[in-house]
Amino acid sequence: MALPHRSRRARTRHPRHLTRTAAALAAALALLSPLGAVGAAGVASAASAAAQDTPAADAEVRVNTQAALGRLSDTARGVNAAVWDAHMNDPEVASLMKAAGVGAMRYPGGSYADIYHWETHTAPGGYVAPGTGFDAFMGTARATGAQPILIANYGSGTPEEAAGWVRYANITKGYGAKLWEIGNEIYGNGHYGSGWEHDDHADKSPQEYARQVRAYAAAMKAVDPTVKIGAVLTAPGNWPDGVVGQGDPGDWNHTVLSEVTDVIDFVSVHWYAGGSDTTADAALDRLTRLPGELREVRNQLDRYAGADSPRIGIALTEVNTNTGGAQLTARPNGLFAADAFMTALENGVFNVDWWNTHNGADRITTVDGETDYGDMGMLSSGGCTGTVCEPAPNTPFHPYYGMRMTSELGTAGDTMVAAASSARDVSAHAVQRRDGRLSVLLVNKNPDAARSVDLTYAGFTPSGAAPQVRRYARGDSGITDVTGSGASASRVTVPPYGMLTVTLAPQPGTGASAAGTPGTPRLEAVTDTTARLSWAGASGATRYLVQERDGAHTWLVGESTGTSVTLRNLPAGSAHTVNVLASDASGRISAPSDPLTFTTGTPADAACAVTYHRDTGWGNGFVATVTVRNLSPTPITGWTVDWDWPTEGQSVSSGWNATFGQTGRHVRVTAPDGAGPLAADGASTVSFGFVGANDGPNPDPTVFRLNGAVCSGS
Repeated sequence: MALPHRSRRARTRHPRHLTRTAAALAAALALLSPLGAVGAAGVASAASAAAQDTPAADAEVRVNTQAALGRLSDTARGVNAAVWDAHMNDPEVASLMKAAGVGAMRYPGGSYADIYHWETHTAPGGYVAPGTGFDAFMGTARATGAQPILIANYGSGTPEEAAGWVRYANITKGYGAKLWEIGNEIYGNGHYGSGWEHDDHADKSPQEYARQVRAYAAAMKAVDPTVKIGAVLTAPGNWPDGVVGQGDPGDWNHTVLSEVTDVIDFVSVHWYAGGSDTTADAALDRLTRLPGELREVRNQLDRYAGADSPRIGIALTEVNTNTGGAQLTARPNGLFAADAFMTALENGVFNVDWWNTHNGADRITTVDGETDYGDMGMLSSGGCTGTVCEPAPNTPFHPYYGMRMTSELGTAGDTMVAAASSARDVSAHAVQRRDGRLSVLLVNKNPDAARSVDLTYAGFTPSGAAPQVRRYARGDSGITDVTGSGASASRVTVPPYGMLTVTLAPQPGTGASAAGTPGTPRLEAVTDTTARLSWAGASGATRYLVQERDGAHTWLVGESTGTSVTLRNLPAGSAHTVNVLASDASGRISAPSDPLTFTTGTPADAACAVTYHRDTGWGNGFVATVTVRNLSPTPITGWTVDWDWPTEGQSVSSGWNATFGQTGRHVRVTAPDGAGPLAADGASTVSFGFVGANDGPNPDPTVFRLNGAVCSGS
């Protein structure tokens, strides 16, 4: 995020026919009744009566505790703090953030980082509020129990200045500050035509940024080898992703990562829902793009870091709905905050930081019967827009309670597990706690109607005790304990525009395994049809189960008495997400390992070869060229080339040198009329190109087929 108060570029129900009660009654009657019309009619009549007694739920949420999405880190929930914020270090800030489980605080504030000099506490060209110096900030961070995320000045600073800050923070003061970013949104320095980020370097290219990251890392780690260095990336599918500057070998991310993966420890990306519709309701829909964008960040790290990729973390150091539109303090943005924090954490980031702690009033509107102050902060700054003033400083806005609801799910070390909802307007997130309890967060995005939700479980058996229930909804002044209000382990009702956390104890005697949790699987080798995995063993394990996950559904794909396995008969160019579980001598299953996602390759001895090259891009569109060779001993006349896009929102807009068609994600390209044969043994090639569009991330296709045969590719 850049300067405060500044606008930026735009960047059904499925009810079951019979309820669980009705279905059980029907089954019991079927056993007692003779076959025939009378018996069938009796069963149907009884089932119908039971269904009337227990109406079908609006949604079903399936939770699978054997499908781990990763563990909550101690820095999972974070907020930004800015030196222009006079209330940044108010005592109330620390107490509020501690109550919300905040484990990270980012300083000195977005784009201000690239004009801020820590030693003099100055930001030439900007405003620095009294009492916001580094030591004062660290006082707030320590009172919160949070780790600092510090942004070294890249725009007007030097590696030596950054090293001096590390020395002061960790040697002189003993703060133990580990996480250090090199600059803020440096890709916004004007290199691609649009500029908001200060950068004094004569060379503003991604190559120069990569060179400087190496210099900063060397200088800072020479002072304290334990610090973690973060490089700035752009979120895939967001400008300037895909844009290649003059003289650059690739776009920002690919150019930077090709040079720095050996010296960095994490990457920093920012994500604002954006769009032409700036409402938070629309932002909740656009949140569905975030998992694909984060997967593409990991894919890029895999490409350039190889086997070292798992060492490099991903931090989402700024997130909000938009950058200046309405509905920023309103209730729907609170729903967005809860959903965004958990969605990002479930998709491989170790830290999410809301923009901002305080930000200031902007456009005044009315949303859901309340005044929306157009403020991107979690807490009120007490400012005014015209005659309309915010409440007293540090009054929490709805996004604060959205973040705080996620802290009801669990703490550092607890395991996020898969939860899938059948309804578009109800989202679900779940955490298996280290003490065996299971917590589920339900978010009802419907402003007009409550939603009844049936809860089902895999790998977990709830006890008969009433669940502990916390609520944040209309009429609540804060997070409210509503335990005993009618919610059960199998069904709850979520108020309109409301959130519930449901925490369940396990049935005694279930889930307790003598085996520990296996280590995260590693990909040792992969071909077009096989993958060899290994993992760190678990105490008390007699065998290991490898299971694949799709959403909240899992199935066994391999098992071993050792700590490695080879998966076979996998489709070429296919993506797989797997966990490892340990079984003890009694057959009881441990908690699942953290997940691994990998993609199989294409056959080295294929009868065809395809090269896919993205020529240029502009964030939500691109131009690509595809080149095809026939490696078989027989010429091919009348060829077709097929591929599937990896994500929704990718499409072919127009093309040349071929005929294009697309159905869903599937693309089929056919030879133009009058095209000659494709010569045997690679003696000739055919090339075609197209203009594509992407609403979200834009990963390359993983497998191409020539007349149905899988090709090798690059």
